[in-house]
Amino acid sequence: MSLTFLALFAGAFSLLCFYLYQKHNYWKRNGIPTIKGCVPLLGHMLPIITKRMNFAEFIRLAYEEYEDHSMVGIYKGTRPVLIVRDPNLVKIVLQSNFSNFHKNGRKVVSEADPLLSKHPLFSYGDTWSVGRKRLIYAFSNVRLKILFAVISEVCKKFDHFLNRRLKTSTKYEVDLKSLFSRYTCEVVANTLGIEGFCFEDNAEVKPLHELNGNTFEESLETIITFHYPSINRLLKFSFLPESMERFFRKVVYENLKIRRNDSTPRNDFLQWMIDLETTGGVIDEENVSAHAASLYLDGTETTSITLNFIGHDLAANSEIQKKLRKEVKSTIEKHGGLTFEALNDMTYMNQVINESQRLHSAVGFLQKMCTEEFELQGSDGLTYRIKPGIEVDISIFGLHTDPKYWVNPHVFDPERFNNVRKQTIEKMTFIPFSVGPRICAGMRMTMLQTKTCLAILLSNYKLELSPRTEVPLKISPHYFLSEPIGGNWVYISKL
Repeated sequence: MSLTFLALFAGAFSLLCFYLYQKHNYWKRNGIPTIKGCVPLLGHMLPIITKRMNFAEFIRLAYEEYEDHSMVGIYKGTRPVLIVRDPNLVKIVLQSNFSNFHKNGRKVVSEADPLLSKHPLFSYGDTWSVGRKRLIYAFSNVRLKILFAVISEVCKKFDHFLNRRLKTSTKYEVDLKSLFSRYTCEVVANTLGIEGFCFEDNAEVKPLHELNGNTFEESLETIITFHYPSINRLLKFSFLPESMERFFRKVVYENLKIRRNDSTPRNDFLQWMIDLETTGGVIDEENVSAHAASLYLDGTETTSITLNFIGHDLAANSEIQKKLRKEVKSTIEKHGGLTFEALNDMTYMNQVINESQRLHSAVGFLQKMCTEEFELQGSDGLTYRIKPGIEVDISIFGLHTDPKYWVNPHVFDPERFNNVRKQTIEKMTFIPFSVGPRICAGMRMTMLQTKTCLAILLSNYKLELSPRTEVPLKISPHYFLSEPIGGNWVYISKL
């Protein structure tokens, strides 16, 4: 009996070894170099699962290690994933051959994430097309001017909040991420026609910026959701917490109830979505709730991260901070106040924002999925005929700091993006919002929030680095977005 069991065990083990050998030799069979450190069953995901680094940092290291190759292969478990390094290949995947790669690599299960599954980042086909058109409609130039009035009111709350903190001290020490999370959450709340209470000091009030909780933590559930979609189809882990789902449905339900009984005309994001999702007098509350959740996720976390790093770069570079402050004040004076047109006139601010995004993108990588067979050919002669279902990853971090495309890539230099030098930037080496048909639909809203906040902040306050900040900044392995280890602490003082 024991001999039979041992024979069966040995046979099963041999079959498993052969299966793993076949799976983990996929890239070798296709002539694509593979990074070291592949572990049976886990592939290259061990450092991510054990929280030694987040996936964006892992992709950056792979990008840098294989600097002489246009493509390199990795394994997520037993699933082969291709990293493309060549800007021409990046252009093929994101733009010129979009139809072959029109799906994003990140997936959610609709039963587990009913609202998030309608988000343009996670949806495909007609759902993606319609959802994206809705957001583009909401963030047109005409409607951004309307939203600017909302953002300006939030900036007043932001200014009052800082003033209260500086009543008893000449300097206010704060982690910029937590400060800017208050701002972006209040903007989104007010855009939805509600109060976020993000600048309130009342402990009895639950502010909206605390709603995120650990949503963006690189937990095992998040890793499985985004990197092991076939497993998640069985486990059905949700990315958006159930409490957030309930919150957005409640916001929409209560707002609809108020607006049905109030003839006062509304001109905000929620009303625009209600108008678009109304057919024959019937409102699709589920879709409106999904739009509200999309706005919250797009308008809070990535924007607060962007502001977080810009604040750090300005605090660490006092001369650049002074130069930007000079532009802000002179432009406001020229336009007779902080107006929508004044923000568009702040060209040096655009340079500062672009350079900070180059060094510290909120999202460090892009995931695409091949949907139609296509031959990829790199500038180094590497050729691979990619099949449907193969994931393609692009390192934003890697492209943004590659010395092949950027002189002194780790130096903060906004002049890279002046009118002359920006013409020399190689295409597809600066993609903080992605490019092509799936470029971030909320990009213009993010820029409007960012520029308005910076204009108010620099007009009245000075930023200095606090010794609590660990310099140089290192990305935390506990979040899939860019979060500095130990926080990003500064002193804020009045001018």
